[in-house]
Amino acid sequence: MKYKLSIKSLRVLGVTALMLMGQSCKDTLNEVVVSNISSDYLSTPAGFQAAINSAYSSIRTFYGQERGLTMTEYGTDLYQTGADGSYKGFHFYDSQLIGTVDIIQQVWEELYKGINTCNAVIGRAATVANTTDAIKKQRVAEAKFLRAHYYFILLQQFGPLDLRLTETLVPTKTAVRAPEADIYKAIIADLEASLPDLENKAASSDYGRATKAASESLLAKVYLTKATSSAKAADDYAKAATYAQNVIANYGFKLLPDFASVFAQGAGEISSEVIWSVQYTSDPLTNINSDNTVNSNGNNLHLLFGMQYDVQAGMQRDIVYDRPFKRLKPTTYLLETVFKDRVNDSRYKKTFRDTWLCNTAGGTFTNVFDNSKKSVTFKAGDTTIYIPGVEWTMAQRAAKPYQVLVPSLYSNSLFPTLVKFMDPLRPDKTYEAGSRDYLVFRLADTYLILAEALIQQGKAADAATAINMVRRRAAVPGKESAMEITADQATMDFLMEERARELLGEQTRWLDLKRWGNLVSRVKLYNPDAAPAIKETHNLRPIPQTQIDRSDKAANGSPGFPQNPGY
Repeated sequence: MKYKLSIKSLRVLGVTALMLMGQSCKDTLNEVVVSNISSDYLSTPAGFQAAINSAYSSIRTFYGQERGLTMTEYGTDLYQTGADGSYKGFHFYDSQLIGTVDIIQQVWEELYKGINTCNAVIGRAATVANTTDAIKKQRVAEAKFLRAHYYFILLQQFGPLDLRLTETLVPTKTAVRAPEADIYKAIIADLEASLPDLENKAASSDYGRATKAASESLLAKVYLTKATSSAKAADDYAKAATYAQNVIANYGFKLLPDFASVFAQGAGEISSEVIWSVQYTSDPLTNINSDNTVNSNGNNLHLLFGMQYDVQAGMQRDIVYDRPFKRLKPTTYLLETVFKDRVNDSRYKKTFRDTWLCNTAGGTFTNVFDNSKKSVTFKAGDTTIYIPGVEWTMAQRAAKPYQVLVPSLYSNSLFPTLVKFMDPLRPDKTYEAGSRDYLVFRLADTYLILAEALIQQGKAADAATAINMVRRRAAVPGKESAMEITADQATMDFLMEERARELLGEQTRWLDLKRWGNLVSRVKLYNPDAAPAIKETHNLRPIPQTQIDRSDKAANGSPGFPQNPGY
């Protein structure tokens, strides 16, 4: 039986006094008191422990949530808009993408709350009584890992930020956008300072806490990203490779033998491949927000990738096939180019659902989308829908007793459904809260980070070795050799598609495209929804309007915290 860190949110006096809090624009921010616990409580062993646990809670704002998914997978070369849902501005890059969008404000405010909690833990650790120095150092190291992580997310999304490395104790309207270089310097300093005092093993004994391996994983990604930023240095790729190699070599991580098993609920959440994950459970009191409210959605990614199977002939909504919110439709490029090889590579078959079985009493139905037939007849358990992934002739489809969904019939409601995040352990078919952990760092990603850093250093042969570790695992049994690539194939173009095959939907793609500097060009090539409006402006998100309104104006009357260009 696995044990997960029960990160329940506690906001002590002083931690809530953050410049960015509140829901309305006011001249002075009001401190939101969610607890009557004295500020001195943080100096007790119990209060100190509660504070560091609380520092983890803000991470749930971003990972495993519609907010984070919207800001990382919408409007890329791999996904375009499905039929339903809000936040379509992130798909279309149109006038809906503005600083008043609630999820932009929520991510900004919640991550800054997390930063201020980390600042409190770091700044007050020395005053905590009856706690060993070793525990204090470990908790401070965890806080530095989290603070760096929060700033890294914010920096990638919004650009230059207000950099605060000490606890904000009183309301303030003073905020200044620090240069990108200063923020990278602070992120790297935090992560490197955390390494000596984090647990030096694959997983914490209190599962879910940051470890040295998690911090080195984040350092590898930070240096890889910094290498294409305005703060880039000549040795960024070398450092990214070194940290990735450390993670691969020093902690005993191993790729699971089967790609699909990485996402097996329960068994896949804690494994030799998982380096660090964000914790979700079926206990609503553990899935807690940073304001002490219950996160009713848990990990809700299971909702967002599904097609509208539940109104089709012989089908109704159930727990196994999940509740289809139809938020993201795969692009043609993803399905036909990225996943073109289905003879040697098992990942198309293991990434998308291709078969639905009749989950009603059955009967004869005339509500058909498959234009090769006028009606279909099923009994319970029969195949009702099959997606072959390639075009079939009318005659081929007509010969089947079920509906065949071919690419020419794909629509915003009917399309291949990603299964990585499906959650069949929910108690009923309408239940939205998912209990899966969100896998932030896993070993396959580390191999691909290493490969990217090596390619950028001109070390193609070594990069091919790293990529082949991932590709051999992905092979159809007996096709391992056919999946291997040579040094001349280890190019950035190949890596871009390999990351898509391995990490589809895992909150990486928008960030990858931004890092590679080709967000605009690839979206224009491969995403017809986003192509007309996307421009270089969209390499950053709009600053939340609440932040601009709450900041002191400059002497000339202009906003003291300026909006990003183009918004």
